[in-house]
Amino acid sequence: MATEETKRMGFYFDQNSCVGCKTCQVACKDKNDLEVGTLFRHVVDFEVGEFPSVKSYHYAATCNHCENPACVEACPTEAMYIDETDGTVQHDDEKCIGCQYCVQSCPYSVPQYLEEQKMVHKCDACYVLRQNGEQPACVAACPMRALEFGVYDDLVAAHPDAVDQIAILPDSSQTGPHTLIDARPAALENDFRKVIL
Repeated sequence: MATEETKRMGFYFDQNSCVGCKTCQVACKDKNDLEVGTLFRHVVDFEVGEFPSVKSYHYAATCNHCENPACVEACPTEAMYIDETDGTVQHDDEKCIGCQYCVQSCPYSVPQYLEEQKMVHKCDACYVLRQNGEQPACVAACPMRALEFGVYDDLVAAHPDAVDQIAILPDSSQTGPHTLIDARPAALENDFRKVIL
């Protein structure tokens, strides 16, 4: 469990800069050597409105490293846990029994069951890269610099107009996500439709 002194980390996503290129998705998949069909970060596309006034936007989704993560609460073996040093939600492979309670409990559908390994895994905010002074792979790869990772309170201060809730996401009060979004106005509208590009 993270202490009060822990500088909890989080992501910032500039939706206004994102062009939906999926470079972050590819970089994450490559870094984690994920099988076909498994993604720890994925870019999804949405539209709102009716012709001729249709607006679209992209959302780059991954683990929100929540303040009160449902996956940690649901895990019977403490394989999902909050890292004491930075408050990110991490996974202990040796403790995982593949029960998938975390998969079922996460309102953001973040944890992924890896069939071949018979266990669950997810974004760890590139813990090893960060220990070596590098940024998470998704952040480093984004050509538009639409992603940032850092101390959550610092991100809040740097981006005072960013929100933690847009229409496509579940109620943020459920888990307290540590992802800030500089949202396009369209992303706040409720009549959204998912777009397959």
